[in-house]
Amino acid sequence: MSIYARFGVRTVINATGTVTRLGGALMEKEILDAMWEAGQYSVCLEELQAAASQVISRLTHAEAGIVTAGASAALTLAAAACICCLDVAKMDRLPDTSKMPNEVIKPWHQISGFDHAIRAAGAELIGVGIPNSTTPPQEVHFIQVRELEAAISEQTVAIAYAVRAGSHPPLEEVIALGKRYGIPVIVDAAAQIPPVENLHRFIDLGADLVCFSGGKGIRGPQNTGILCGKKDLIASAALQMLDMAVGSFDDWEPPTSLIPKDRLKGVPEHGIGRSMKVSKEAIIGLLVALERLATDGFDRKAAYLRTLLQEIGERIQGVPGVALQIAEDYPGAYPMLAITIDEKVLGKSAADISKQLKAEGIYPRERYLHRGVVAIHSLNLDERTAALVGERLAAILN
Repeated sequence: MSIYARFGVRTVINATGTVTRLGGALMEKEILDAMWEAGQYSVCLEELQAAASQVISRLTHAEAGIVTAGASAALTLAAAACICCLDVAKMDRLPDTSKMPNEVIKPWHQISGFDHAIRAAGAELIGVGIPNSTTPPQEVHFIQVRELEAAISEQTVAIAYAVRAGSHPPLEEVIALGKRYGIPVIVDAAAQIPPVENLHRFIDLGADLVCFSGGKGIRGPQNTGILCGKKDLIASAALQMLDMAVGSFDDWEPPTSLIPKDRLKGVPEHGIGRSMKVSKEAIIGLLVALERLATDGFDRKAAYLRTLLQEIGERIQGVPGVALQIAEDYPGAYPMLAITIDEKVLGKSAADISKQLKAEGIYPRERYLHRGVVAIHSLNLDERTAALVGERLAAILN
C-alpha cells in the first residue's frame, strides 16, 4: 500500500508537466535522499541561506540569492525588498505602506493572478499601456518602453516584468530604463528553466532581482523557489523572511556574506515573509537539484524522456486521423508528444480523448486542445508510467 493509499488519496500520472495542482515535478532519489539526511540535523537557517547564496550566486551570476517558498514568495519578498531596502522601520510596517513609496509598474498584458504576490507586500501595482479596441480580444496594444517611462514617479519603487512568449517591450530596454532612473527591475522567470542558460541570462542582462520556481524545470521541492540579484536587495529579502528574533542586537552575529549588520539600525521582528519560511530540508533539496541540473542533468534527462515519448508514439503510430510529433513548448524545454486529432476521421475530438485519459488517472496537457492536440508532457514519466500511457492511448484511439 502506498503512503497516499494509506490516507485514501489516489495517485495519478502527471503527463501535464510541472503544474502545481498535480504536485509539480517529481524529484529524483538523490534529491529525496539529501532531504532525508538534512532532516537528521539542526542548523542555523541564516547560515544555511548564506551557504545557499554562494551556490545560487555561482550558477546565476548574481551577487547573492536565497531559497524561497516558491516563486510566488520570491515575488513578494522582491517587492518588499524594493520598498524597504535595508530600512528596518519600514520592514516592521509592511504591508502598511502608507506615506512611503510603494508603486510597482508593469506592462498591462503581463499582469496576472500571480501578481497578488507583489501586492501582498503592500505594493500598489500600476498597469502600463492601453487596450487596443481595433484588434482581436486575444491581442494587446504593443507597449513601448516610453510608456513605462511615463508611468515612473517619486512613488515608483520597482519595475516588474514577466518573461513569456510575446512579452514586450524587450527586457533589455526595460532594464536600461530602470538603470537610467535608479529603479530596480524584478524579473518573474518562474517557468523559464530549462534552458539551463536562463539561470544566468536575466542577471547577465542586468536585472536587479530574478525569481525562479524550484519545483518546475529545476525539479526540486515543489514549495521552493529562488530569488537572486543585487546583494542589498537580497539581504533585505532575507531579513524579512528569516526568524531574526534575537535577545540583543549587539550580540547578534548574522553571516556577513548575506546580511550587512553594520548598515542596520535593528532587527525586523518576524517580517512580511515570516509566513513564507523555508525548511532546511527544502533548502538542501533545492540546492542539490540546482547543482544537478546545472551539470549534465537537463541534457541527460531530456534524452531519456525523448526515448520514452518515442516508445509511446510507436504504440499509436499509423492510427487513422492521428498525427504525431515530438515537440517543445519553447526551444530548449523538456519534450512532449503532440498528438493531433482529425475529429472527422477518428470520430472523437482531442477533448474527448483527454477526458477519457483523465477518467483513468492520466492527466495530459490540455493547453492545445483548442487546436485539436492532446499533448503528453514527458517530465514526470518513467518506463512504467510511459508504458501505461502508451497502452491506454492505444486502447482509446483504436
